[in-house]
Amino acid sequence: MTSRDRVRTPLSAAAMEPDEGGRYGVYGGRYAPETLMAPLEELSRAWDRLRRKRAFQRRLRHLLEHYVGRPTPLYFAERLTEHLGGARIYLKREDLLHTGAHKINNALGQVLLAKEMGKTRIIAETGAGQHGVATATAAALLGLDCVVYMGEEDMRRQRLNVYRMQLLGAEVAAVDAGSRTLKDAINEAFRDWVASFADTHYVLGTVTGPEPYPRMVRQFHSVIGSEARRQLKRQTGAADPDVAIACVGGGSNAMGLFSAFLDRPDVLLVGVEAGGRGPDLGDHAARFSGGTLGVLHGARTLVLQDEEGQVVGTHSVSGRARLPGRRSRACVPARSGADRVHLGHGP
Repeated sequence: MTSRDRVRTPLSAAAMEPDEGGRYGVYGGRYAPETLMAPLEELSRAWDRLRRKRAFQRRLRHLLEHYVGRPTPLYFAERLTEHLGGARIYLKREDLLHTGAHKINNALGQVLLAKEMGKTRIIAETGAGQHGVATATAAALLGLDCVVYMGEEDMRRQRLNVYRMQLLGAEVAAVDAGSRTLKDAINEAFRDWVASFADTHYVLGTVTGPEPYPRMVRQFHSVIGSEARRQLKRQTGAADPDVAIACVGGGSNAMGLFSAFLDRPDVLLVGVEAGGRGPDLGDHAARFSGGTLGVLHGARTLVLQDEEGQVVGTHSVSGRARLPGRRSRACVPARSGADRVHLGHGP
């Protein structure tokens, strides 16, 4: 039986858009210090205005095509298809973008937005380093100062990306608090923004954080899914695949791909999160299967936490996948469309 033989329910448009408080049902929202409420509202107004402005969208499309390298190919993996002996497998080659990953879609969009808002300084967090490199690249392109927060442990593991960020003129600020990884880098970036929001924009790297970040990041990455759908139609005659698969670390890559198929009931959406060493708390980063409802990094979401509500450590071979909290925007399709959104585990 293929996914097309199963009866599925499309996710409603209302379920995929936040209410006035930025909530997706029980997820999302805007949980932030009082000092950040005004800049978050400023950002929300600017995004709602500029995303409808043709000049802004034209410039972004121009840069994505001529600087970043879009559209990326949809490649038929012939030998992998033959080896597995089942479905035809197509790979959306986001790795061929400038800076080597999908992160540049969102980083460029947000830095362009910040420049339109009159900001002169950019801050960001990074784990594996790809978001930091992408943000440093976008800031250099548009002439803005850039500081990237990175945990000391991640800096040790990703020395080459630290060097790349520095080559691009960014300051890489080492974070020695907590686990010295991505969640601590996010905390430090928020602390910086509290004191510097007048001239600074925080480029969050995934579909997390307080409103409007989840919907803004989703929109910048939606180009992945929209391109893939058009390319699949040209190559196969079918606009929809049977299954769409994406890794789920922070969730931006997955939401970028899934966004084109959320209203397509025949498409099975499969997210693969970090199973780590095993099922015990602290040995994995599988938030959908092991997380409980909590507040982290400005949003209500699924969090790996103990009985007292303390965030626990995680494990994965991937720096980006080690986050203890599931991105609030990514929780919605997984919880609202449980009959067609499946979660698997990788290392």
